[in-house]
Amino acid sequence: MARLQIGSCCWLSITLASAAAVPAAIFQDHMVLQRDKPVPVWGTALPGERVTVRFAGRTQTAVSDAQGKWMVRLSAMRANAKPADLKVNDVTVKDVLVGEVWLAAGQSNMEMGIGVCNVPDDIARAEFPGIRLFTVPRDIADRPRESFAADVAWKRCSPESLVEGGWGGFSAAGYFFGRMLHDRLKIPIGIINMNWGGTAAEPWTSVEALQAVPVLRPALEKSLARLQSARENASANAAARQAWWSAKDPGAAQWADPSFDDTAWQPVTLPAEFNQMGLGKFDGIVWFRRSFELPSGWAGKDLELSLGPIDDCDITYVNGEKVGEGLHRFLDRHYRVPVSVLRTSRNVIAIRTLDSGGFGGVYGLPRQLSLKPTGEPATAAVSLAGEWRYKLGAPITELRPLPPGMPREPNESGTLYNAMVAPIVPLAIRGAIWYQGESNAGRAGQYRELLTAMIKDWRMRFGQPDFPFLIVQLANYSKAVTQPGESNWAELREAQSQVAETVPNTGMAVAIDIGEAADIHPKNKKEAGRRLALVALAKVYGKRLDYSSPVFQSMSVEGSTIRVRFSHSAGGLVAKGGKLQQFAIAGSDGKFVWADARIERGTVVVSSSGIPHPVAVRYGWAHNPEGANLYNKAGLPASPFRASAIRE
Repeated sequence: MARLQIGSCCWLSITLASAAAVPAAIFQDHMVLQRDKPVPVWGTALPGERVTVRFAGRTQTAVSDAQGKWMVRLSAMRANAKPADLKVNDVTVKDVLVGEVWLAAGQSNMEMGIGVCNVPDDIARAEFPGIRLFTVPRDIADRPRESFAADVAWKRCSPESLVEGGWGGFSAAGYFFGRMLHDRLKIPIGIINMNWGGTAAEPWTSVEALQAVPVLRPALEKSLARLQSARENASANAAARQAWWSAKDPGAAQWADPSFDDTAWQPVTLPAEFNQMGLGKFDGIVWFRRSFELPSGWAGKDLELSLGPIDDCDITYVNGEKVGEGLHRFLDRHYRVPVSVLRTSRNVIAIRTLDSGGFGGVYGLPRQLSLKPTGEPATAAVSLAGEWRYKLGAPITELRPLPPGMPREPNESGTLYNAMVAPIVPLAIRGAIWYQGESNAGRAGQYRELLTAMIKDWRMRFGQPDFPFLIVQLANYSKAVTQPGESNWAELREAQSQVAETVPNTGMAVAIDIGEAADIHPKNKKEAGRRLALVALAKVYGKRLDYSSPVFQSMSVEGSTIRVRFSHSAGGLVAKGGKLQQFAIAGSDGKFVWADARIERGTVVVSSSGIPHPVAVRYGWAHNPEGANLYNKAGLPASPFRASAIRE
């Protein structure tokens, strides 16, 4: 017998046979393969096993190496919306299409699900069997991984599948981008959604790529030192956490015990945040308990306990035995429950949670709370959503300082690349869309080199050195300014523009007019996705259309005025809604004042009566340049910029 990985994290004992060969986790039912490129298919098998891959009349064979790894490359295929099966020895991946595959990556604005974007009509009409959705599970790793930490699946796009998942479902920006491509190209589209709110670009970039950029090395070395310390002190930190729990938590000695009587505890329907439970802004320890009967046919089997995300930390017990510990609020919990822990009758799950700030709770979707035999499909799961009981432990004011490693954060260099990008390398893809930068604001000077390095790194890792990489420039956010000034968000936008202008096969969607002053997560992701799709349709698919915002090209000083020229004026420039606003001008002293600006022969002429000898000009240079209204006739807003010249 051999124990082999199936999919991503489930284990199955099988007889040594050709069925031992399995593809990598990304190869799941309902997937899309990339057209017009060789398609790598890889996975694991017994060492020295012959592996045969069959798809759409193509057959390729390989022999696994000493570590059991194998790979074949299917020859390039045309797009095909007729489903076919991909066979790897005795394993069959069903309902596979051929079309365009795009990565949709970044932080919370790429994560933001369509269900929170006020587009109910778009959701109701989202029955698109030719669009397939795949969400990479969030995870952190200090070394590159070959598989994911949780079960994964491709899904046919439907109103139901589109809203599955945390925070409103599938990426709204990713979906609207993919939908427009599907509408215009009339071929299958696969969108691979991988994101994590609040993350900088460094964790999405491999350590090797960061090491190659001198300006990034000091921060990298500190990050690697922290990771090394965490590895070296893992046992000590775990012991310190256990000692901390024992000292700080009054329920530690009894509340996990299955014989404990919890009838006096408060009932609660999970999933729920603390405020939904009537706890307001409580931070601290809260225990949850419920029991379950072992279903007929599950005797003698290990189980997989899924709890969804928990804010911030948890230790989970079954029948008094610890089965798992989670150290980050965004990580979905998947814990193995060994058969030795289980009872044939009543079993008790106890979850000890700690919220150190924010909303707290077991807060995912109802479908994420489940129990099933390890290795069996999700259809075999029993729901754990519904009635639990809870009891408050100590408040956070009695718990500080927290022990080492709690909570665990995702912003160490390379960690998201290792856990979320590496498992799908070297999948054949068309390109990537990227919505990130908020967490790098304040370090714009490094960001141009960082993002350039990340793009180069991903292209090299996927074996596609020129795949398209499309960027969403930061949207407007925060209180509008009354006077010209400095802005680290404006500087970050400038860095994004510089990458789009200098790195081959990149593009940018300007979002300076679709943000919200009071919300860092603007809801108009439909327009963000549309603008990304315009860039892709023009630059990647050769469609003749106006796709770019006006972009600063040059300036010249003409007496007491500055004339600004733009590329991508799309037949002319427009002052939307009236007189041009958000232009500022400065003399040699560098002090900017608001300027008068007018459109003249396809250029913008800028001046101020108080600046007789101008040398510098800015447009939209603020976190939220409210009223910025320079557009081209295609309705796309001009990208913010700054420029200066020395008078001769």
